[in-house]
Amino acid sequence: MRSVRMILSAVLVLGAAIAQEITTPEKYFGFQLGADKKMARWDKIVEYYGVLEKQSGGRMKVINMGPTSEGNPFLMVIITSPANFAKLERLRQVNLRISDPRGLTDAQAHALTDEGKAVVVQSMSMHATEIGGTQMAPELAFDLLARKDEEARRILDNVIFIEVPCFNPDGEIMVTDWYNKQLGTPYEGTNPPWLYQKYAGHDNNRDAFQTNIPDSQYMAKILFTDWRPEAYVDHHGMGANGARIFLPPYAEPIRPFADPILWRELSWYGAHMAYKEEEADLSGAINDAVYSGWGHFGFHWITPFHNIAGMLTESAAARLATPLFVHADELRGNTRNLPVYEPETIFPNPWPGGWWHLRDIVDRQKVSAWATLDLAARNRETVLWNAYLKGKRQTERGAAGKPAAYLISTLQHDPLTSIKLINKLLVQGIEIQRASKTFSTPGGMTYPQGSFVVSLAQPKMGLIRYLLGRTFFPDNEWTRNRDGSPIAPYDMATDTMFEYMGVRVDPVDELGEVALEKLTGPVEAAGKVTRGTSGYSMDGRLNDSFRALNLLFDKGVAVRRVDKPSAGLRPGDFLVAAGSEAVLETVAKQTGVDFTPLRAAVSTGVHDMKRQRVAMYQRFGGGNIDEGWSRLTLEQFNFPYKSIFDPEIKAGNLIDKYDVLVIPSDSTQTITGEAATATAGAAGRGGRGGRGAAAPAAAPAATQAGRGAGGEGGGGGRGGNTPPEYRTGLGTEGVNAIRDFIEKGGTLVTLNTATAFPVDRLGIGVRNVLAGKTTKEFWCPGSTLRVTFDNTNPLGYGMPSHGLALYLSSPAFEITAPSAENYDIVVRYEDRDLLESGWLVGEENLARKAAVVVAKLGQGRVVLIGFPAQHRAQTHGTYKLLFNALVK
Repeated sequence: MRSVRMILSAVLVLGAAIAQEITTPEKYFGFQLGADKKMARWDKIVEYYGVLEKQSGGRMKVINMGPTSEGNPFLMVIITSPANFAKLERLRQVNLRISDPRGLTDAQAHALTDEGKAVVVQSMSMHATEIGGTQMAPELAFDLLARKDEEARRILDNVIFIEVPCFNPDGEIMVTDWYNKQLGTPYEGTNPPWLYQKYAGHDNNRDAFQTNIPDSQYMAKILFTDWRPEAYVDHHGMGANGARIFLPPYAEPIRPFADPILWRELSWYGAHMAYKEEEADLSGAINDAVYSGWGHFGFHWITPFHNIAGMLTESAAARLATPLFVHADELRGNTRNLPVYEPETIFPNPWPGGWWHLRDIVDRQKVSAWATLDLAARNRETVLWNAYLKGKRQTERGAAGKPAAYLISTLQHDPLTSIKLINKLLVQGIEIQRASKTFSTPGGMTYPQGSFVVSLAQPKMGLIRYLLGRTFFPDNEWTRNRDGSPIAPYDMATDTMFEYMGVRVDPVDELGEVALEKLTGPVEAAGKVTRGTSGYSMDGRLNDSFRALNLLFDKGVAVRRVDKPSAGLRPGDFLVAAGSEAVLETVAKQTGVDFTPLRAAVSTGVHDMKRQRVAMYQRFGGGNIDEGWSRLTLEQFNFPYKSIFDPEIKAGNLIDKYDVLVIPSDSTQTITGEAATATAGAAGRGGRGGRGAAAPAAAPAATQAGRGAGGEGGGGGRGGNTPPEYRTGLGTEGVNAIRDFIEKGGTLVTLNTATAFPVDRLGIGVRNVLAGKTTKEFWCPGSTLRVTFDNTNPLGYGMPSHGLALYLSSPAFEITAPSAENYDIVVRYEDRDLLESGWLVGEENLARKAAVVVAKLGQGRVVLIGFPAQHRAQTHGTYKLLFNALVK
């Protein structure tokens, strides 16, 4: 007993010595994190984590996952006890085995839960103007290392905590620098006038299921494959004049197909967070409100279908680091489960109003973050056992339910895109098998060797069901107002990956005997060059043929395009002469595209291609998210382009420098600058109730594209005006310059809501038949609809005759011009049964209407692509409509 006491005394002495050595955040940064008008910059935060790691006594490890889009480090910080670190890989494997319990007995599972530790991941400030999380994170890490009380020790002993101190390092640097530059000016506390992620801006959380940007790829690796935690919390910010912090659970409606335990866990964690907020005398916490359980498949909404208790906190905004005064009369509810700003069971302690500081945000977020760790530590065995039960029961549900599996044949309209789908599913940690022989289903369908099988009898059954199965958003009392008008879902009514990507996926209720091999890594698309003397063709149905085209242009290789079918060639196929085989071999390897030998030389029904000079309109006003995603899409397929701003357009003579001008989805008022004053004012305050508030049903996609300015959650608070040099809008000069550009032979490409610009300002003779419809008459939020494609039109080359388009606040056209011969309709909505997935009310308003129109104007043309053909770099199935508009 005496030796035990001596050892314990020595440990406590050592612990005290370590605590004395740990540098406080206040000492390192020179101010308390969350102090008024102070923001710690990401480079200094990274340095501080290096200091903590050295001083941690083996309780912290900092891992640089890799560079962000702009080359900054993306950190994963692991904090746990030295004993856990000594066997960290074993504990990771134990956790992975618990999360996928196929083949385990209950006894074996009990042994693993006895051995394992609860894994908790928390990420901060994905939206860079929601600065509280990243300012809080170093203090949370410090507390875990410096505190020596029983609660802190219990967390270190029982939890492996993975902290992502900043989910958007590029944006954190940008916002910090902008804030410091504007301090003391009339623009103090405003948000930056551009996107705070190079491509995604505020949409970076919408990237969880397609993982296009590096930040998403790193987080997916942590959450979906490498660790598979029991709990995940994503810390955000919201509008300034409602509750002070939203905590789990979500409000109604929820998505089905998650394990019921999962939804109970969210209530469990949320109740503990709220309890701790009250214990700390921090008012204004609300649960079960504002944010519904059916949202887009962003990180905190997709994780429940990974059997992870995926949660969200949202704190009310200040003016970045500048305090904001909120009068009591400004505080209001008017959102889900908080109709008025008064006490209720989920909101017993309303904040009374007054000055609201960044430190108020830091305090509340730190309490919620600590409470999550505390609950997991106190209930380690229960948390782990429930992780086992969720995986086991979801697997059983998948095995017993219908469909039994989804089959993805190698026979696809665009097989290379189907491979991309497979690889994106693998990033999600979904198990996929491949047929080693040709097989037939009991229903009589035959699938070639190499076809893919995704069984539902696996732990991520619910996730598979939403990514690969038709999805219908609920239409019930939770999604309608008392007058019967629809309530807007949070963002999208569906995120069905295969529909977005244009890949055929077949549900089967019975599979039969099939020889299958499990995929152990990404599928490589190996293009080949089969030698021929008459030249080569590339399949125009492949998106990646456009990438190959651009790579060939880079190397100076001449390319022709087929306009009339002949000798097995289709309109839209690409032709390359013999003699450049070395280049073709390289391009085939890079892209996966095959170069097929021509049977004979082709001299008719083709035209020589010339690389077009492409410009894309970029504006300020918080940036245009659709523009950012458009840039990324073009870069992924090696399209060269130049971003141009208002001054260059207003200067005129565009035809001397460009052949094509792209205007991404936006409103006419924003493009022309008529909305500049309103935009500047709205950019500061933030949404009235945060993201869960029911938005106006007819809100255009352009409004959604500008959410980074604060409307969705923003975090910028009240912000004042935009500095003059960042005010945006083409004005009359710009409109006239664009008209001149088109009339002299240029092509204007407008996407989704931006199609109203040439109609409103250039006199294009079409009308939007949906304009003025009430939400009771027509309603279709973020849904996939059935359309027909004219693939004999150059804009439709390579498209199937029938397919899907994503509808999102989109127009639908009727031609009104007297010279109708100058108008081509390339895409129409089907006659009936338009809805594939999502929610559609009043399909008769859309049936048979035009979705994509090409109009002649002078010597040039205007392309109206009336839906988001390149939405978030996700809708591969309609990319070719944009790509065809960029080539000639």
